[in-house]
Amino acid sequence: MNKQDLREKYKDLRMKLSSTDIFNFSEEIFHNIKLLDIWDKENFHVFLTINAKNEIDTNTLINSLLHKNKNIFISKSNFEDNTLENFEYTKNTKLKTNSWGIPEPKDTRNPINDKDIDVVFVPLLAFDENGHRVGYGKGFYDNFLAKCKPDVIKVGISYFEAEENIEDINQTDIKIDYCITPKKNYYFKK
Repeated sequence: MNKQDLREKYKDLRMKLSSTDIFNFSEEIFHNIKLLDIWDKENFHVFLTINAKNEIDTNTLINSLLHKNKNIFISKSNFEDNTLENFEYTKNTKLKTNSWGIPEPKDTRNPINDKDIDVVFVPLLAFDENGHRVGYGKGFYDNFLAKCKPDVIKVGISYFEAEENIEDINQTDIKIDYCITPKKNYYFKK
């Protein structure tokens, strides 16, 4: 399938999930994330959940990282050039929801260098057996990942299992290294 068809399919499937499904799947995904060999890293980027889009709840992941004294970074979206600017997140960080329904930090005085991030948890709608992903289509995460260090670990998280193949991949699409679902962990690193 092509990206647009996959986008529509998985947006629809996601919106059909109940709040119980979302809670249970998010907990199963978090359990599977704990099996990854990433916990020696220090700097983690985590996306904040857009509840209106039935996204995976990342609160358990964030709380676990805080408990492990890891550095957490969250983003603010720039819709003029489809880029993300990243800021440190602590238990005292104040959030606001932007006009697109995305939670973002209120204090944006000290952005961090994207090259300092070790692990990025990447939102997605769908992914394939080769590690390609489909997001919302604006390129925010591809733009962001292109600015990260070459060995940054890219972890997708998905309610759903892999598609066989995404047909219309292009040169600016950045593959993920892992994708974690409620049922299994996919490994794409060579």
